[in-house]
Amino acid sequence: MADSVALITGAGRGIGRATAIELSSLGYKLALLARGEAELSETARVANGALCVPADVTDPIAVELAVRKTVETYGGLDAIVHCAGVAPVRGIDQMSVEEWREVIETNLSSAFYLCRAAWPTFRQQNRGVVVLLSSESSRDPFDGFAAYGAAKAGLNLFGRSAAREGQQIGVRVHVIAPAAVETGMFRQILSREQYPTENTLQPADVARVIVQCVQGDLKYSSGEVIYMHKTM
Repeated sequence: MADSVALITGAGRGIGRATAIELSSLGYKLALLARGEAELSETARVANGALCVPADVTDPIAVELAVRKTVETYGGLDAIVHCAGVAPVRGIDQMSVEEWREVIETNLSSAFYLCRAAWPTFRQQNRGVVVLLSSESSRDPFDGFAAYGAAKAGLNLFGRSAAREGQQIGVRVHVIAPAAVETGMFRQILSREQYPTENTLQPADVARVIVQCVQGDLKYSSGEVIYMHKTM
């Protein structure tokens, strides 16, 4: 895998960082995308170096430039791992229109922006892999997760459609939907008293499944949603 290239969004922490560490250990060249430069730099350090691309995934121009910079730097792009997301807890009558749009843009529209930007390279190479991080909330959301659950449900369907289109040009698209994962974002929603750590998945647990999708071990799951739960 010495010549393989992966772009990871949400790479500054959590599942994105864990995925960067896993892929780096396998020899992948990495482009790391997130809004926080300091967090990106730390991920690059623990992942043995990478191209850091501070960018907002809700900005289609920034996404286009990030993909282009990755291809120009490394000469190609083999995989996109899309981990960026936001999950505010808001009742329908409490959520502003701006918050709704941010959730949909960050969790759903960004996947379209990434695929749209990468598709010409994938088509030229006749290969590529996209892994989209969904959530158990796409089928069973917490109270206050109307926007987040709807965005992730849309992501599931987008992944299936993209997989069907991608099949024509050698591209696989996988969707992974974990239940609670021990991340900073999750702990902003529920405390350890409300949801004990022993009941959560670890970021590395999800990262290992992402790597199986990227490397082709789960190639026959392209277009499907892979749900993950902590077994007790």
